[in-house]
Amino acid sequence: QVQLVESGGGSVQPGGSLRVSCAVSGYTGSCNYIAWFRQAPGKEREGVAVFYIGGGCTDLADSVKGRFTISQDNAKNTVYLQMNNLEPEDTAMYYCAARTLCGRNYCAAIARGALTGAQSSISAFPYWGQGTQVTVSS
Repeated sequence: QVQLVESGGGSVQPGGSLRVSCAVSGYTGSCNYIAWFRQAPGKEREGVAVFYIGGGCTDLADSVKGRFTISQDNAKNTVYLQMNNLEPEDTAMYYCAARTLCGRNYCAAIARGALTGAQSSISAFPYWGQGTQVTVSS
């Protein structure tokens, strides 16, 4: 079992920055893939970033590459999504999700599915946080 709690959302002007956090509890070992998803009103849930706690796997959606980065603090069992140069199109509820799977060799397949919004890939993440709202507006 994995429990996830997001925090750090808020409102920011275009061009601004925010860092959202995903605190992981329950199973906090290395065999966790953590993904960030977002969903705007009236739109499908889309993958933003995928990260393997055990290392060696980080991938980002094309729409956020060069602006967003994902990192972890092992001591705090927390994964961060740093969002820079935010755009109004980034406005959404941001969720972190986890699936327990050992091995970074699954990274490419998991990332390809999650970041292209494949529903079967999104549904393969059994653990979800409650979400944190990010609003980008002038």
